[in-house]
Amino acid sequence: MPTAAKNGPLVIAVDSSTTATKALVVDGAGNVVGQGRATYPLITPQPDFYEQDATGWVEALHAAVGDAVGSLDDEDRRRIAALCITPQRQSFVLCDDDGAPLRNAILWLDGRASDQVLRLGSTRVHELSGMVPDVTPSIYKLAWLNDHEPEVLRRAARVVGVHGYLVHALTGQWRDSRGTADSLGLFDMAALDWSDELLELCGVQREQLPELVDAAAVAGEVLPEIAHGWGLAGPIPVIAGCGDGQAAGLGAGVTRPDEGYLNLGTAVVAGVHSPTYEWGRSYRTDAAGMPGQFVLEVVQNSGAYLAGWFRTELGDPSLDGAPDPELERAAAEVAPGCDGLLTLPYWNAVQSPHWDPQARGAMVGFSGGHSRAAMYRSVVEGISLEAARNLRALEADTGTPLTVLRIMGGGQRSELWRTILAACIGVPLETCETDEVSALGAAIMAYSAVTGSDVASTASVMARQGEVTQPDPDLVRRYAAIAEVQGELYNSLKGVFPKLKALQ
Repeated sequence: MPTAAKNGPLVIAVDSSTTATKALVVDGAGNVVGQGRATYPLITPQPDFYEQDATGWVEALHAAVGDAVGSLDDEDRRRIAALCITPQRQSFVLCDDDGAPLRNAILWLDGRASDQVLRLGSTRVHELSGMVPDVTPSIYKLAWLNDHEPEVLRRAARVVGVHGYLVHALTGQWRDSRGTADSLGLFDMAALDWSDELLELCGVQREQLPELVDAAAVAGEVLPEIAHGWGLAGPIPVIAGCGDGQAAGLGAGVTRPDEGYLNLGTAVVAGVHSPTYEWGRSYRTDAAGMPGQFVLEVVQNSGAYLAGWFRTELGDPSLDGAPDPELERAAAEVAPGCDGLLTLPYWNAVQSPHWDPQARGAMVGFSGGHSRAAMYRSVVEGISLEAARNLRALEADTGTPLTVLRIMGGGQRSELWRTILAACIGVPLETCETDEVSALGAAIMAYSAVTGSDVASTASVMARQGEVTQPDPDLVRRYAAIAEVQGELYNSLKGVFPKLKALQ
């Protein structure tokens, strides 16, 4: 681990993700000089239900920050000047005014609200919130609670996302960042404020929601007893963060409309910045970590999750779903297109470009000659073809071609995946040197606030790019032909999906 430069402030960056919280101590050059990590479980009470005990978010934050700070010497502890959190988005909790949860938090991954999406989703909701009607935004799960657990929703003193919940736990104040609260789907996104029209739609009252502050602004100070428990003298300002996807873009140094980021995490999420509010069918619109700007983002909930599912269910059982070099090598030897085996990667419904909560995954074209390696390559190709289709739609809507795509997440480590993605998308892929790129984005926001510099210029200094994968022209042509056939699968099967749901 690098040693901190002996001048300038240090900041704590916290990434509270779907299954773990990571904390980094970062200097002004983007060097990680201390780190910690703590996990918490998913709770799945029934199919399509994904929940968590929100108190685990707080416990994990304390454990991760304690370990990160504990690795520093006394001099470096005194240099810590701020803390910033980037959270999992579209996850929320109902709690009393002291922060005690009234029920388990409901996560972004949760798919229980498909009926509410079909009933309440509309062009008007999309235009206001920036969120295409889909099971992911919290507004529909709040509507589900209003239908199925109305007494809990009415009793809640606070309805907050992960960031707002953790800010309260650290500062005692119910405040949230515009760069994170937007993901509840309750914003008038153009105004970056709560929408009374959307609140009424799902049964939430304005007084249940936290006060809003701008991204990269001070949201409060860590309570003295908490700072002292970490071994810090304080005061430690808490800088309002942004969602983990937007933060990953900053951590990759993506700040211009012609630069894109693509996170090959549990979901595949890709986006570009926009200086003005835009909304369109092919993407959702988020508030950016750069104050007053927006992120136009395409999303596929079945990303690395799907590759991991394949390895867990159909791979080497001794690896328990971990990356399998032997399977990768075998898949690399399979010809592009897998001899006509095509995958529709909608294991967790489909977001961009169809936004269909009832869609399901499919593999089409099996013959007796297909191997496990061909099936795995087909999964990777399906995910990559969908990502390319979504990015082309985003380019068409914005009118700005991508010049580079910076990738991060576990999938970037796979040479096979990088090669296929570059050929499907047709632009150079740059990996990110930092593994915890979302946390680095939070560090960039914190350092910007501490030094008074703007977020974009701070990102240009702290972000680091790594290996470049150029698209192979022959593969580009081959995957263009494959994409035409794979792109027909959804329309051919969409009439079957409601019937499959009825059988569930």
